[in-house]
Amino acid sequence: MALRNVFVLLELRIFRSHAEWISGCFCRVMRLELNMMQPDIPLTGMRTDVCLVVKDVSKRFGDRVAVDEVSFTVHRGEIYGLLGPNGAGKTTLLSMIAGILEPDSGEISIDGSDALDSRTRRKVGYCPQEAVVYNDLTGLENMMFYAGLHGLSGSDVKRRCRELLDQMGLGEYAGKKVKMYSGGMKKRLSFAITLIGDPELLLLDEPTTGMDPRIRRSVWESILRLKQEEKTIILATHYMEEADELSDRVAIMDLGRIVAEDSPESLKTRYGPKAVIDVEFSKPVEEPKPIVEEIKAYASEGGVIYRDGKLRVHVDNPDIVSPKIVSELVRIGAGLKTLKITMPTLEDVFLRLTGRRLTEE
Repeated sequence: MALRNVFVLLELRIFRSHAEWISGCFCRVMRLELNMMQPDIPLTGMRTDVCLVVKDVSKRFGDRVAVDEVSFTVHRGEIYGLLGPNGAGKTTLLSMIAGILEPDSGEISIDGSDALDSRTRRKVGYCPQEAVVYNDLTGLENMMFYAGLHGLSGSDVKRRCRELLDQMGLGEYAGKKVKMYSGGMKKRLSFAITLIGDPELLLLDEPTTGMDPRIRRSVWESILRLKQEEKTIILATHYMEEADELSDRVAIMDLGRIVAEDSPESLKTRYGPKAVIDVEFSKPVEEPKPIVEEIKAYASEGGVIYRDGKLRVHVDNPDIVSPKIVSELVRIGAGLKTLKITMPTLEDVFLRLTGRRLTEE
């Protein structure tokens, strides 16, 4: 009896001193017992490498709903695109995943842990839409400053910072003050800073905005290299080419909600038109609206986009509709330069799902 009392007293002391540890042990024992009780279940066809889970997440700012009950899952080593116009809720969603904002409702977990947990946040690298860099420091000094915030220092870290600057095409500008950088260079510096802590999950918010096509392509190559290193990447963009080129899966966002999610090819097959007719005019069109209204009669579901002097028409039967469109354009006096039949893009998908263009204000 006395021996039993000693054990009881010992257990109480352990409980008081290490309640969290005992709770963890208890849970592990219970899981072990449950696993022993359950029959083996084959996992064929099931993915168990989940990195991020977003479940029924919402966020309001006053009366405005920025994110409205959004749910999705991202697997390790995947590039997951968030495609939508400005104001769709992409930045707010990334800020909640990064732990900067707290959801009003719903749950976000990274590797099974709460995204707001400080230990979990160390796994995340967030590259915001606006570059957060110090103009009076050089590019290398900015890198070293942020490395210090990660608790990193020494010659190895300085070498790592130079390597990242080289990868972003900024090596020759490492010693120049950032106030001399262009907007695109600052964006690339911000991207390099995001990689200093070697994060497992990267959140990239419009990473190539303001860059010329050549530099944009080089950043795309950097993103694909990170995928080869098995990094998990969430890419928020309003560039449909960027989402199409880089993403394994794309979630199309509009007005705070995900309206469709799948691989780019599957989205185009499921929601896009069967074909698209691109028309280029031989002279500037001063008032395109009457032309758009006339051509809508030949488009499937009224899908017509006019932009940058070109007309884009969604059609189901291009061989039949093309001659009619040419005749109509000749009739109304629109100078026709070229007409070609192409395949649908993610912008065509967005137009069909929302009735609006990706680039509408």
